[in-house]
Amino acid sequence: MNDNPTPPAATLRWQDTLLIYLSPSSLRMLALGFSAGLPLLLVLGTLSFRLREAGIDRATIGFLSWVGLAYGFKWAWAPLVDRLSIPFLTPLLGRRRSWLLLAQISIVVGLLGMAGSNPQVALTPLVVCAVLVAFGSATQDIALDAFRIESAQARLQAVLAASYQTGYRLAMIWAGAGVFWIAAKAEVGGLPTGTYQDAAWGVAYVAMALSMAVGMLTVLFSNEPAHVPLAPAHGFRPWLQVAVIAPFAEFIRRYRWHALLLLALIGTYRISDIVMGIMANPFYVDMGYSKEEVATVTKLYGVAMTLVGAFIGGILVLRMGVMRVLMLGAVLSAATNVLFAWLAMHGHDVYALIAVVSADNLSSGIASAAFIAYLSSLTNVQYSATQYALFSSLMLLLPKFLAGFSGVAVDAGGYASFFIGTAMLGVPVLLLVWLASRFHALKE
Repeated sequence: MNDNPTPPAATLRWQDTLLIYLSPSSLRMLALGFSAGLPLLLVLGTLSFRLREAGIDRATIGFLSWVGLAYGFKWAWAPLVDRLSIPFLTPLLGRRRSWLLLAQISIVVGLLGMAGSNPQVALTPLVVCAVLVAFGSATQDIALDAFRIESAQARLQAVLAASYQTGYRLAMIWAGAGVFWIAAKAEVGGLPTGTYQDAAWGVAYVAMALSMAVGMLTVLFSNEPAHVPLAPAHGFRPWLQVAVIAPFAEFIRRYRWHALLLLALIGTYRISDIVMGIMANPFYVDMGYSKEEVATVTKLYGVAMTLVGAFIGGILVLRMGVMRVLMLGAVLSAATNVLFAWLAMHGHDVYALIAVVSADNLSSGIASAAFIAYLSSLTNVQYSATQYALFSSLMLLLPKFLAGFSGVAVDAGGYASFFIGTAMLGVPVLLLVWLASRFHALKE
C-alpha cells in the first residue's frame, strides 16, 4: 500500500514536501498517534494523582507504577503480533489492522473498568483494569509500528514519524490536562475542597475511553498494508524458531559484526535527553519556578515546540537524508543540555526558561523524527513488529539505568555540573553516528 507517490528526493520541491503532511498516510498516522498516546498517562501520571486524592499511600502508588513495565517488555510478545492471526478479525481486516483493533478494544474495556472502579472501596479491580490498558497500549504500539513501516517507502518514514508524534503529543495533552478539566467540571459542588469524588473521575475516564474512537475508526477505514509472505511454521519449536529467534538472527546475519555498532547507537542515541530529563522537574522546583510557570512553559509551550521540531525533522530527512539529520539531532540534544547549565547559574528567569525549553524541545523533536526514521530503515518487513519493538525497548535500557543515579549526581556536584555531564554523555554518540554513516555509505 502506498498513498504517497512522490518524485525522487533530488527533484522534490518545497511545496511538494509540505503537502506530503496532508497525504492520506500522514493524516492516518496523526489519528493513530493520538490513539497511541492516549492511554500512557491514564495508567501512570494521571492515575497516580487520582489514587493520591483517594487517600492511597505513596508507597503503594510507587509500586503500582510498575504497570508501566508493559511498555519496556513489549518486545517479548511482539513475535505473536508479527505472526499470529486472530480468529474472525484477521480474515476480515488483515494481520496488522486486526491486532490494532483488538488492542484498542482492550484499552477501551480497561478504561471503562477504571471508570467504574473506586479505589477507596477496592484497589484490586482498578489495578487489574490498569494492567489491561497498559498491555493493550503496548500491543497497539507494536502493531502500529509495523503498520507504519509497511505502509510507506523508507524515505517517507520521517514524515509519518512526525505525524505520529504530533498525534501522540496532542493525546498526552488531552489525557493530562484534559482529564483533570473534565473531572473538575463533573464534581458536585458544596463539598470540602480536596474531597475525593469517584463519580467525577468516572466521567473523565469514560470520556477518555470514548476518545479511543479516533483510532478505532481510523483502523476500520484504512487499508491493510501489502501482505508480506512469512515462512510457515508447523508446531511449537518451528514456530519459536521462525517467530522469535529468526527476527533477531536475521538482524545479526544481515549486518554481521556491524550489528554491534548499530545496537550501540540505538542504545545510546537519546542518552543525554533521558538522563537529564529525570532531574528537570526537581530543577524547576529548586529554581523557584511556580507550578503555573512550569505547566505553561514546559507542558503546553514545550509540547508545541516539540511538534514544530518533529515537523522540521521530517522535512529535513526528506531533503538531507536520515544520517545527516541523525547527526544534527545528536549535536543539538547534547548542546541544549549545556543551556540548562547556563540557566542553573543564571537564576530564576521565566524568559530564560522559555528560551532554554524552546531550544531543548525543538532539538528533541528533530532528533526523534530522525531516530524513528532510522530505526524503521533498519527493520526487515518480514519481522517489522518484532525488530522495531526490540529497537524501541533497547533505546531506553541504558539511559533509564543511568538516570536512576541522576539525583546522586546533582547532590554531589550541583545542577550545572550535572547538566554539563549529561551533555558530555552525548559526545560518544556523535562518534557512533559518524561510524554508522560510514558503514551505510559503504553498504550502498
